[in-house]
Amino acid sequence: MPLYAYQARTLDGKYTKGKLESDTEKNALSELKQLNLLVFDIKKLNAVLYQDIRIGSPIKNKDFVIFLRQFSTLVDAGITLVNATEILSEQSNSKVLAQALIDVKESIKEGQPLSEALADYPKLFPELLVSMINAGEVSGRLDEILDRMATYYEKQYLLKQKVITALTYPIVIGILSLFITMFLLAFIVPVFTDMFLSFDQEIPAYTAFILSISGFFQQFWWLIILLLALVITAIKLLLKRDRFAYQFDLLKLKLPIFGMFVQKATLARMTQTLSSLLNSSVPIIQAVEITERVIENRVVKEVLAQSKIALEQGESLAKPMEAHWVFPQLVTQMVAVGEATGSMDDMLKKVATFYEQELEEASDKLKALIEPILIVFLSFVVGAIVLAIVIPMFNLFESF
Repeated sequence: MPLYAYQARTLDGKYTKGKLESDTEKNALSELKQLNLLVFDIKKLNAVLYQDIRIGSPIKNKDFVIFLRQFSTLVDAGITLVNATEILSEQSNSKVLAQALIDVKESIKEGQPLSEALADYPKLFPELLVSMINAGEVSGRLDEILDRMATYYEKQYLLKQKVITALTYPIVIGILSLFITMFLLAFIVPVFTDMFLSFDQEIPAYTAFILSISGFFQQFWWLIILLLALVITAIKLLLKRDRFAYQFDLLKLKLPIFGMFVQKATLARMTQTLSSLLNSSVPIIQAVEITERVIENRVVKEVLAQSKIALEQGESLAKPMEAHWVFPQLVTQMVAVGEATGSMDDMLKKVATFYEQELEEASDKLKALIEPILIVFLSFVVGAIVLAIVIPMFNLFESF
């Protein structure tokens, strides 16, 4: 159904605007009239663009980081918010972001605060950014807040890239191993199977085992694909349940090698976020609440929720953290020192910097450790199949 954006006034002269789905423009005007609205502007929206804004990940992280840095630079240079949003809407490579910025510009022209205008697009502009901009508007330090947020999201982007880079190699090698194994079992082994059966020779047990796997794969390959699809679908459905999702996040933290990597990445993001909020004069309870919503790992989220309750009861923020293994002593001690000295934001910033460096070192170590393990694993898989073919061939040669 087509979507229309309208601008109107109520019977008492108050300005209002919004979006409405209707079959035709005439029907849209009729519906608005029934709401006692005097429409003075209505236009049909691009349904594709609107849909992009509403669902999924509408813009790439890199594009968002670039936009925020450019926005910060323009505002710091004294460019008005209206002109800054207009410039960025014209320069943006993302049609979704460009359209949103045009709407934001119009909202600002009508006297709406920037934070409220951005809040109309929650899929594009995160809650953390909106909250920080609101704090900047109240304190009169919007340019400083935008610069801080640009730096924050740049760090978050680099942090995510480090995680992706570290995990890409093992995933690629794992998939490659799977495809090589499937290719050998489906196309190479059957050729030798026919040859072995043509000779009146006893096939070694190990070779017979590999041949049976190959035969099963050729006959029931569709079943294997179906089972994989069912497993993936089942996991996705279970992840929507809080209890299973919590256990899954707990498993990620306890995995050998990878668990340590996930833990450091999560703690780096948590301390970065909380430090930025506190440094922008956001009340600590609200800052913990926002950080809890930003963090994706449910184990850490639960501890932050307990910390929020502790603060509301007049207790220490560090107390629930000290009782949970996921928070190392470094974090809890720095939080406790920050509470005692009134320099929580500085302490958390130091912790975030430490874990950023730790994560970079861990990324390099992980790649150095995983590479030989995966090469050995791939060699073992291929070698096992090749060996199953070579052994009976030697037996055949000896019999002639």
